[in-house]
Amino acid sequence: MVLAVGGAYLSVLADKARVQSALAQLDTANALYQQASQQRAVGVVAQVDVDRSQVQALTQQQRVTSLRNDLAKQKINLARMTGLPPNDQYDLSDDVPFSAAPPITMEEAFRQAFEQRPDLKAAAAQLRAAELARSGARSERLPSLAVNADYGVIGTNPSQSHGTFSVTGTLRFPIWQGGRTGGDIEQADATLTQRRAELEDLKLQVEGDIRKVYLDLEAATSEVEVAQINARVAKETLDLTRQRVEAGVADSVELVQSQEALAGAELDYIDSVFAHNVAKLSLARSMGRAAENLRKFLSTP
Repeated sequence: MVLAVGGAYLSVLADKARVQSALAQLDTANALYQQASQQRAVGVVAQVDVDRSQVQALTQQQRVTSLRNDLAKQKINLARMTGLPPNDQYDLSDDVPFSAAPPITMEEAFRQAFEQRPDLKAAAAQLRAAELARSGARSERLPSLAVNADYGVIGTNPSQSHGTFSVTGTLRFPIWQGGRTGGDIEQADATLTQRRAELEDLKLQVEGDIRKVYLDLEAATSEVEVAQINARVAKETLDLTRQRVEAGVADSVELVQSQEALAGAELDYIDSVFAHNVAKLSLARSMGRAAENLRKFLSTP
């Protein structure tokens, strides 16, 4: 549940960031269109440059509409998962920016997972129960001794009463139950073997999940770093291209390409931050007690 709701929450934040990025790109596209129209009015640029700028602005407007639609759907999905009315008329109070994962080694993650995960504890309890069941099945072959004792008072009245007691003992040898006992032992052994295999398989699954999460964290961290640099360079390129267009040494084709490059770089950054946060959430889930450790793995301002 923590992984599902947390992932939906992060999806809403990612879509919200995409909308904000698209709105910024729309403002830039509208400004460039107005600039191209003014330059066309004084005969500096050709009509094709104005048309190209207008098409870019309209394309950005369509992108904003599509992203807003996706955001509304994600908010409805999150509302349904949390038991709220299925609408998008709310906003999220916490943002989850990029932050490094907690300094936990893989070996420490394994140790905490084996100690904290409820499914592993349940599998271990089932194994202990199977061991006790096998021990009980083997004990059916042993003789059993039962002793019963009784003490009371007998008499016509209290002054003439005296004590009375009886003691009986029973020694039981299961001579004719060898086949039944053997069947119980074999069944208990089979159950014990199955429980051991289930526990070992679950441990291997947990270890595999943690190893894959660490790989995702490493890849997402690298992607975030590259996306940050790419977005910064794309913004500088757009500014320089805009200056070149104003100076008349470049046309609108280069400007549109620079806009698309910046938009793609910003989306790459948003996607990489989302992947990094989901990987941290998956790590918390794989280690167990995700609800208690949520703030530790997902830092919020």
